[in-house]
Amino acid sequence: MDKMRRKVVGAAGASVMAASLPTQVFAQSAPIKIGMSMPQTGGLGGGGQAALVAIRLWVDDVNAKGGLLGRKVEFVAYDDQSNPANTPGIYAKLLDVDKVDLLIAPYATVPTAPIMPLVKQRGKLLMGNFSFQVNADVKHDMWFNNAPWNDARGWSRGFIESGIAAGGKSIAVVASDQDFAQNLADGVRAYITNLKLNKVYDQNYPPTTKDFSTIIRAVRASKAEIIFIASYPPDSAGIVNAIHEIGVGEQVRILGGGMVGLGFTPIMINLGSKLNGITNFNTYVPGMKMPGIENFFRRYTERAKAQKVDELGFYLPPFNYAIGQMLEQAINATKSIDDRRLADYFRKNEMQTIVGPVRFDAGGERANQRLITAQFRGVKDKDQEQFRSPDRQIVIFPASDKTGDLIHPYEKAQKS
Repeated sequence: MDKMRRKVVGAAGASVMAASLPTQVFAQSAPIKIGMSMPQTGGLGGGGQAALVAIRLWVDDVNAKGGLLGRKVEFVAYDDQSNPANTPGIYAKLLDVDKVDLLIAPYATVPTAPIMPLVKQRGKLLMGNFSFQVNADVKHDMWFNNAPWNDARGWSRGFIESGIAAGGKSIAVVASDQDFAQNLADGVRAYITNLKLNKVYDQNYPPTTKDFSTIIRAVRASKAEIIFIASYPPDSAGIVNAIHEIGVGEQVRILGGGMVGLGFTPIMINLGSKLNGITNFNTYVPGMKMPGIENFFRRYTERAKAQKVDELGFYLPPFNYAIGQMLEQAINATKSIDDRRLADYFRKNEMQTIVGPVRFDAGGERANQRLITAQFRGVKDKDQEQFRSPDRQIVIFPASDKTGDLIHPYEKAQKS
């Protein structure tokens, strides 16, 4: 595992500090250690690498300001290789060998779910990192998720309501057979029971699936008018390619919903114009008003280019920087790194971050949800910079962030 280790001590921030602060400020106190695993390879690696750029940027920023409680922040991260079997051992090592003070969860539901019992047993605060409902059964009272969503109804509401408003009366559900996608799909299944929607197709597929042609042919044969897909990054690209090869029928009003990866720059560039017409969840698109977000992206892009990772960084990076901001606010307010004191602060206070104000509910999920539903339009092939325009992803939900109406049916939207 030591070969996977990536230890970050905020070198850039430290150099700034050395010029402006007495070196003994940090020398007299042990550093505050923050640790996590992060997928840097495997199917989630592209997102994880980008997220690490943002966390390291925060570490450098906070150390340049003098650290936390007069102590330097030291950041320890291991590559979990997108494999959930690796994460329990990594977090045990972080606690028992590295002796970290605070924990951040790995990106995504599947790598996070296995560590929840361990973290609860050890009585540790865990800052969630874009997981979905991993605490629903564990009920850890020191879990706080950075994601802008809450439950499955809130996640899929904009997509389903837009599909119904466009005339959709039947739905197909396609989902990967793993925790995230199943939690999301189960929520959709429950949500639509009270709606006037006829479920004409419902199929899970193994996470190892590479060829989606059989599934897409079956979806097409179902003649569903709303197609909800819950997929992970490699699957999402494969499904989009299969849709363009086979087609889904002229009756489809809306397609997408829960396709993770369509916000990752390499996948967007690779798919190019095939994205047009897809309507999907998102966390940030250009044009959304958030405090300090433009300055963050300017600095993030500089580092991302140098490290040859996702240069746009819209999906995960700002929310990972926000994890640091939330920890910084809570630690400075409580003058403590005690897990329970910090958890109590998170429960009672609103956090101010570059992704806007954040409040948590009793389960540690977002009380003030801000998940958007957006439709790809006018996307060209092999053009990264086009995605910086607010015209490439049009927000159709919620009303507070809306920039346009849904173009339907899907075949028409593909030509938009």
